[in-house]
Amino acid sequence: MNLLLTNDDGIQAEGLWALYRRLARDYAATVVAPERERSAVSHSITLHKPLRLTHHRSPDGMCGYAVSGTPADCVKLGVLELLERRPDLVIAGINPGANVGINLNYSGTVSAAKEAALLGLPAIAVSVNSHAPRHYDAAAGFIARLAEMVLKKGLPGGTFLNVNLPDLPLGEVAGVRISRQGIGVFSDAFEKRTDPRERVYFWQGCDPQTGYDDPEVDGGALDHNFVTICPLKCDMTAYDLLENLRAWPLAFG
Repeated sequence: MNLLLTNDDGIQAEGLWALYRRLARDYAATVVAPERERSAVSHSITLHKPLRLTHHRSPDGMCGYAVSGTPADCVKLGVLELLERRPDLVIAGINPGANVGINLNYSGTVSAAKEAALLGLPAIAVSVNSHAPRHYDAAAGFIARLAEMVLKKGLPGGTFLNVNLPDLPLGEVAGVRISRQGIGVFSDAFEKRTDPRERVYFWQGCDPQTGYDDPEVDGGALDHNFVTICPLKCDMTAYDLLENLRAWPLAFG
C-alpha cells in the first residue's frame, strides 16, 4: 500500500515526521509538504506563479519533497506528478492545535485531505489538541490503526475523516467518539495599530472557543479527552433547502 503524507505546518514540522516514522513501518509512505508553514490558508491553490520543488532530508535522514505552494498544491502535485502511481490513502498532519468547529473552513490540514477526496482518494486529516504536543507518537500509533481500517473498509467517494486527538498518553485517553462538526462562532477581533511610519495596520485574532455544551460535537468530545472522528464530505449542497428554493417564484428578466 502507498501513502501520501502532507501537512500545513511545513516540511520540517515534528508532527509530520512522527507520522511518517510510524506509517513507514507498514507502508510505502511519501512526504510532499509545503516548504514553510502555510497554516490557515484553507483550500487555496497556486495559479499565478510556478511551483518549485526541492528534495528535503530531515536531520535523522528521512526524505521528502518540499513544495513552494499550499497544502492543496502538495496533494495535487503528489498525486498527479510525483508518485509513480496513485496513493491508496492520503493523510494530512499531525497538526499542532485542534481543527474542530468552524476552524475546518480555514484549516490547510483539513483542506489537504479534502483535496485528496476531490481527487477520488480516501483521506484523513489529523490534529492534536495542543500547540506544543508532547505525545505525537501516541497520536501516530492511533492513526496507523485507523489507516489500516480505512484501507480495509474504504470511504464513500467524496468523503474524508477529520481526526482530533487529546495530547495525552494512550492510557489517559477517554476513548473514541464519532462526532459531528460544531458550528459555534469564535469571537473575532482586529487590533488596530500604527507602524513607525505612522501607517495604520490591523492584527487579526480571535478568542479560542472553549467549553462546548454538546459532548457529541467534535470540540465537545475533545474537551472530554476523547479522540474525535468527524466524517466530512466535499459536496456542500444544502439538500434540505433545494425543494424550498424551487418553490420560490423566481424568474430572470
